[in-house]
Amino acid sequence: MSLEERDYFELLKNFAVKEGASLFGVADISTLKEGFRQLSPGALQGMDRAVSLAFRLSERVMEDLVDGPTKLYFFHYQRVNIFLDELALKVTNFIQAHGWPALPIPASQIVDWEYQRAHVSHKHIAQQAGLGWIGRNNLLVNPQFGARVRLVTVLTGMPLKADESIPWGCQDCRACLSSCPAQSIKERPEDFDHTGCYQKIKALVKAAGISQNICGLCIKACRGKTEKILTAEHAEDAENK
Repeated sequence: MSLEERDYFELLKNFAVKEGASLFGVADISTLKEGFRQLSPGALQGMDRAVSLAFRLSERVMEDLVDGPTKLYFFHYQRVNIFLDELALKVTNFIQAHGWPALPIPASQIVDWEYQRAHVSHKHIAQQAGLGWIGRNNLLVNPQFGARVRLVTVLTGMPLKADESIPWGCQDCRACLSSCPAQSIKERPEDFDHTGCYQKIKALVKAAGISQNICGLCIKACRGKTEKILTAEHAEDAENK
C-alpha cells in the first residue's frame, strides 16, 4: 500500500464522516465491474475503487413497524435516500477537486423491481468494503447496526486503500425468518425468494397507502451482534450485583 493510498483514504473518510456518514468503507471493484451492466464501459474506465457510505436508520422509526410499512417509515426512507444522494454528490465533488474521477450511484434507483436490482449492488460493494455481510434477509448486516442502515456508492479512480471483507456473522441468529410475512427468508442467503418478497411488498404498500415498494420488517428484526453482546454483558452484570 502506498502512502498516497493511505493518505487519500483517511482524508476522504474524515470528510465523509464529518458530512454525516455513519459508516465508511472502500472496496476494490476490479473483479466486480463485469456485473455493472447498466453502466457504459466509458463511465467505468479507470474506476477500480468504490466508496461505500451508510446512514443509520432511526431506531424509533423502525420500532414503530408492526405488521408492515408505515407512512412514518415511508417518509424516513425517502429522506434518508435523499441525504445519501446528497452525501454522494459531496464526496464526488471532493474527489474531483483532488483531480480524480468519481461517479455517484443513486441510493435507491431500482432498474429491475422484480429482482430488486439497481445500477450496482450497494450491499455487495459494502460487503467488499468490510461494512458487513449478506445476511439471511438478503441485506447487508453490519455488526454494530444490523440491517438498519441505508447505503450509497461512489465509484472512483482515486487511489484509495481498500478495506478487507469480514466473516459472515449471522451464525445461529434467525430473527429475520419469523419476521417475514412472505416467508421469503430461508436458512441460506442464496435461497432468498425475491419474487415472493416483491409480491408481498406490493400488497403491503397498497394496504398502507404509500407509493414506495418497501416493507422494513426484516430490517427491524435485524439488530446486529453488538446489541446481543451488550445485552448478555448487562445480564451478567445484573447477576453479579
